[in-house]
Amino acid sequence: MPRTTTVECPGYPPLRALTTDVVGLVKVLEVREKVGTPKVVETWGPPDASRSVVAASLADRKTNPLLAVARKNGLVEFLNPLNGNSLATVKVKDSVSSSNSTEDEPVAGLHLLGMKGTEPSSKLNKFLMCTTKGKACLRSVTVGDASPGSSHVDSPSTWNVCGAGSVLCSSVDGNENFALFGGKGVEVNVWDLEKCSKAWTAKSPPSNSLGIFSPTWFTAATFLSKEDHRKIAAGTNNHQVRLYDISAQRRPVLSINFRESPVKVVTEDLDGYTVYIGTGCGDLASFDMRTGKLLGCFVGKCSGSIRSIARHPRLPIIASCGLDSYLRFWDAKTRQLLSTVFLKQHLTSVMLDTHFSAEEIESADQPSDLQANDHSEVENDEELPPKVRSKTSRKKAHNKNKADKSKREAQYDELRDEDEQTTIESADDDDELPATTKRRKPLGGNEKRPKHKKSKKSIG
Repeated sequence: MPRTTTVECPGYPPLRALTTDVVGLVKVLEVREKVGTPKVVETWGPPDASRSVVAASLADRKTNPLLAVARKNGLVEFLNPLNGNSLATVKVKDSVSSSNSTEDEPVAGLHLLGMKGTEPSSKLNKFLMCTTKGKACLRSVTVGDASPGSSHVDSPSTWNVCGAGSVLCSSVDGNENFALFGGKGVEVNVWDLEKCSKAWTAKSPPSNSLGIFSPTWFTAATFLSKEDHRKIAAGTNNHQVRLYDISAQRRPVLSINFRESPVKVVTEDLDGYTVYIGTGCGDLASFDMRTGKLLGCFVGKCSGSIRSIARHPRLPIIASCGLDSYLRFWDAKTRQLLSTVFLKQHLTSVMLDTHFSAEEIESADQPSDLQANDHSEVENDEELPPKVRSKTSRKKAHNKNKADKSKREAQYDELRDEDEQTTIESADDDDELPATTKRRKPLGGNEKRPKHKKSKKSIG
């Protein structure tokens, strides 16, 4: 069973989270109480290192939600996040029209689109995918209860994000009109998804006082606000957090150094100016990108690289996971640790189901009021008698043991009297009784019985 620890907090609302790991498992954790500990309720898929999840995306809709996971073996699988059923499977090689092996082009970014303007009953889902070689693909897939691989997939729209380098991060704005990409040797660039054309490209910062240029190596990036695609927050391998403003300039308008380890993940807050960053050494902190001020570090050191951070859209809760195999929940306001769950495998991503409600589950699990009252009455009736019966039974057992003991003593006395009487009669018949031997008068019940010495001849 997973090891869980909880810290006292004013209230821990019902919550549902999904995690992916390096062995291809998708685990579901739920909190069904107001103050409780998240527990693993379901695990989907067999453990297989070749099916390791390298990217994941959740279409968090109230009706017809969808979960997409990109695996190491070159497949993109679409799952039902409510029960884990496989709805469709798409090959990465067919999407990007590449002749190379899928192992040479793992997926660097995967995003489910259609959060806005999609009918709840529609089974047509659009997704954006990009490989580490910079080949992006925008296509639609029809999902259903059909067998994997049998779903209809339209012709994709593909383009090259970069000519050289390796793409490591990507993100989509809230209106789903623009997408950004960045990586090792790839400057942050923004693309228009409707036209599939490049809209903006960043420029490297100037050299320092020694004339040394910082190498281009972006490890994480996101839009600072979901409603505004003009401001971008990006993290680098040189432990920097940069702010880009498309409407102002191509170079970063703000650059912040944090510790001495690479920034692995950057997630925006709901206010539009706060970001949460996780480093390769397990440091988790929040910054105000308006001034570049460090708001504070989250209390509780993580022992491994942080790979994913998820912010709940309505509750002040943050979830983080990484290579230390722990899923942690934090208070976004106080930055205190709320709960941790050990999930055994190295985690790659965490997603929050914001439409989860434990009221229906609790009502289904709990019996009716009449049944509950009857059950409580039966329990109350069964609780009191055992105490009385236990005390009475001890008295009865004591009296019974005492009576059995006196009965055994009486039987022993009777048997000894019979033995003595038989011995004396046998000696009289044979006339071999010694001179010192005399008949004894039968004793009464209250008289003390003297000891009788038996001769060897009479005994024989």
